[in-house]
Amino acid sequence: MLAIASAMINVLYLTGSFYMLEVYDRVIPSRSFPTLVGLSILAIALYGFQAVLDLLRSRMLVRVGRSLGQELSARVYHTISRLALTTRSSGDGLQPMRDLDQIRSFLSGPGPVAFLDLPWLPFYIGICFIFHFWLGVASLVGVIGLIVLTMLTDKFTKEPSRAATGHSIKRNSLAEASRRNSEVLHAMGMTARMAALWDESNIKYLEAQQRVSDIAGGFGAISKVTRMVIQSGMLGVGAFLVIHQEATGGVIIAGSIIGGRALAPIDSVIANWKNFVASRQAWQRLTNLLGLLPTLRKELALSAPVKSFESEMVCVNPPGDRRTVVQDVNFRLEAGSALGIVGPSGGGKSCLARALVGVWTPVRGTVRIDGATLDQWSPEQLGRHIGYLPQDVELLAGTVAQNICRFDPDMDSEKVLAAAKLASVHELVLKLPNGYETDIGENGSALSAGQRQRIALARALYDDPFLVVLDEPNSNLDLEGEEALTRAIFSVRARHGIAIIIAHRPSALAGVDQVMVIAQGRCQAIGPKEEVLAKMMRRPTAAAPAAAPGALRVVNEAPGAAQ
Repeated sequence: MLAIASAMINVLYLTGSFYMLEVYDRVIPSRSFPTLVGLSILAIALYGFQAVLDLLRSRMLVRVGRSLGQELSARVYHTISRLALTTRSSGDGLQPMRDLDQIRSFLSGPGPVAFLDLPWLPFYIGICFIFHFWLGVASLVGVIGLIVLTMLTDKFTKEPSRAATGHSIKRNSLAEASRRNSEVLHAMGMTARMAALWDESNIKYLEAQQRVSDIAGGFGAISKVTRMVIQSGMLGVGAFLVIHQEATGGVIIAGSIIGGRALAPIDSVIANWKNFVASRQAWQRLTNLLGLLPTLRKELALSAPVKSFESEMVCVNPPGDRRTVVQDVNFRLEAGSALGIVGPSGGGKSCLARALVGVWTPVRGTVRIDGATLDQWSPEQLGRHIGYLPQDVELLAGTVAQNICRFDPDMDSEKVLAAAKLASVHELVLKLPNGYETDIGENGSALSAGQRQRIALARALYDDPFLVVLDEPNSNLDLEGEEALTRAIFSVRARHGIAIIIAHRPSALAGVDQVMVIAQGRCQAIGPKEEVLAKMMRRPTAAAPAAAPGALRVVNEAPGAAQ
């Protein structure tokens, strides 16, 4: 449709040229007023038809941009949400969304119109040749000159535009990091230092943008002057032909107008080249990213798990990192059991937790739930059967109830209340200004760390998931909260679920029946809790510094020694 509309519009662009040709060569010599009226009415009708087609083409382009944005927006959103799980991000993570907006904005603007009109250059040049050979030569020379300017514009703006995008990503990343860590920056006097880093990045971005604008603007100015020179040259050529009686006065005017029309698309392309280059680079980045993270295929819905959970020789690398932080972890848990994972900081416990819930994909080995590997489930299907409390608690902007029910549009109020009571957060929520309908702000900014952790625990317990994985669940809990945590673990076991608890403090292990010790990414011991803890706890000797009261000390054993 766009091609047809552009074809009709470009034919109608000849209206003015042929109107002038007929007026100069037919109406004025014959002094025929009825002919002038008839030609004028016809020209007005054609101009009106052209206006309608121009409006329709513009609206079609706007809708093409919207359709593309609407078709890709969901996929881009899912890509953004998965990006940090598969690769190491160098920006603030929102660049794919900005790239999509850049492409949509370009498609909805005047840029595509110029490119749609470019194929009609030979048509206009051909008409100039029909009028006279030298008029055609003049228009052809002008078109070649502007094409050379277009190629030079592309050559000299490509690298500055890419540099400007890189500086923009870095600048946005610094701004987002400063916003998220505003308390630390203010309290520790780091604001001025971060502001200096941001200012440095911003200056580089502005310099790159200025360079792109200067180059594009310079070539744009040259192209405009070149176009005017060529049009004036065509008038001169036409006058020369009239003097030598090789053309009429109407041919001079019509040829000049048509020659200008032949040059207009190239002039418009150069004027919009900056946005075109930015959109082209955005499309390349978006294409590469979507290729890196293809659409998840729909999996056959499996039955709800009720039997077992196992890790088969799992090895884990952080996204975008070749370093293996978890190696050959192997265990199996039956329904109704709970495993406590302990070990020194940096030993790989949290990395293992991410692999167990499907957040990270193991580089080797498999994780199975009721015998099925995690990749046989779609994230939505698997998520219904998993409760996960990460070490760094993140809540979403919304109400308490929405966060607990995981933003389920079909929220079950009874299940929300049950999860809140199991996490011992019900009474706390009732004291909030609007109870369960209290808006907690971005990342739960309206709540304390302990309140956020309890609500996140309730979210993990919502709807009785089969597998519950809690990473340092008692880091911000008081005594009452730890007792609630223990009750929650026993509750999961009582309903024949499976719980995995990662902890540094022994109090978090009260509800588990098995313990695994991880150090340096490897399983050092695993077995019944009393047996493993007995091997871990020992009095400090003169050769070793005393441990803090209640702390766990790890005794390295050969892998599987306590199997």
